[in-house]
Amino acid sequence: MIPRDEAQLKQQEFVLRTLEERNIRFVYLWFTDVLGYLKSVAIAPPELETAFNEGIGFDGSAIEGFARFTESDMLAKPDPATFSILPWRADRPEAARIFADILMPDGTPSPADPRNVLKKTLDKAARLGFTCYTHPEIEFFLFQEAPKIGVRPKPIDSGGYFDQTPTSLGHDFRREAISLLEATGVSVEFSHHEGAPGQQEIDLRYADALSTADNIMTFRHLIKEVALSQGIYASFMPKPLSEHPGSGMHTHISLFKGEENAFFQGGSEDQLSPTARSFLAGIVKHAPEFVAVTNQWVNSYKRLHGGGEAPSKINWGKENRDAMIRIPMYKPKKENSTRIEFRAPDAACNPYLAFAVTIAAGLKGVEEGYKLEKGGEKLLPMNLSDALQGMEGSELVRETLGEHVFEYFLRNKRAEWDEYRKQVTAFELDRYLPVL
Repeated sequence: MIPRDEAQLKQQEFVLRTLEERNIRFVYLWFTDVLGYLKSVAIAPPELETAFNEGIGFDGSAIEGFARFTESDMLAKPDPATFSILPWRADRPEAARIFADILMPDGTPSPADPRNVLKKTLDKAARLGFTCYTHPEIEFFLFQEAPKIGVRPKPIDSGGYFDQTPTSLGHDFRREAISLLEATGVSVEFSHHEGAPGQQEIDLRYADALSTADNIMTFRHLIKEVALSQGIYASFMPKPLSEHPGSGMHTHISLFKGEENAFFQGGSEDQLSPTARSFLAGIVKHAPEFVAVTNQWVNSYKRLHGGGEAPSKINWGKENRDAMIRIPMYKPKKENSTRIEFRAPDAACNPYLAFAVTIAAGLKGVEEGYKLEKGGEKLLPMNLSDALQGMEGSELVRETLGEHVFEYFLRNKRAEWDEYRKQVTAFELDRYLPVL
């Protein structure tokens, strides 16, 4: 096996050679803030070698949750393994993107970098002998035009689950989006029309959790780019239409030890190993503590408690499609596909933080040998405020996110809730103004 540092140097050489061969004019360094918004800085190709070695300096205090004014100097250091040419910019000068890790001036990982938060959790899994793989099913809506204040969004079609119509804009959209995703290095497994008008689903192939999180950030950006190019608007808002199901991001999770799936045990109940059952039990036990991270917006809870097979209870099962965690049916000779499906997250979360807390909860169950029990269902938090109350006393979430991200996230989300609860909604005006 090639040593990690040597492999990284070889990948850097490949990237620099590709820039020259393909005449790349712009290189975008991508990273996310604590809330999961994609950030980008463009550099000229000749600067990339220096960026690999030293990083690119920027003002961290200007990025949500990254730094206080007294510690604003930060570095964005590109990860050469994430290099990809941006195929949707065919009508513009050739461009590429690389995800960057955020460092402090002394070169240590920034405690505010969501990618670093996930890396720490995956490092813990590695110390326990595991590699974590994930596979997200990402739902979103396509609307006829960009949002306008006070105007109800109009879906691009009136289709339903798996519908295929000759004039389906969604079909053409998915075909173009998938072609570009594959060209960017993001592998797609399935795609189809979802249950609500204008609602789509595209499922990404299994990958290690860090690559999946990078892929989700690429996916969200590309989907919006393709929509804009077609004169429509894509939204990952969890519940944009009150009378229709919301959009989730069901995430399939498994642990591997080397080439073997640590979740599989032939002949056991549901073919699940003790590791799998304890991992599942960890998510069930700690869900009230971390759901504020996997479902981080006021609107997220209108999806969870709004019907349409969204999970509203902390439960698990095989057949029930509204379970928070579902155990997919075992297929003979498909041992490596043994997994659990965590159905609570929505695609508007920060995937790095969402994966970090979910995996950390599962690993806690494995480390402490949690027993998976049936019954005793409780409701998931009814709103963001309840979810934050569950999070603020959690040592698991505090340790996983780190003090900096934990405290910033709570402050930001409390402010969001306070602003929301003061609003007089259209529902109140329509219902009460005519009669009171």
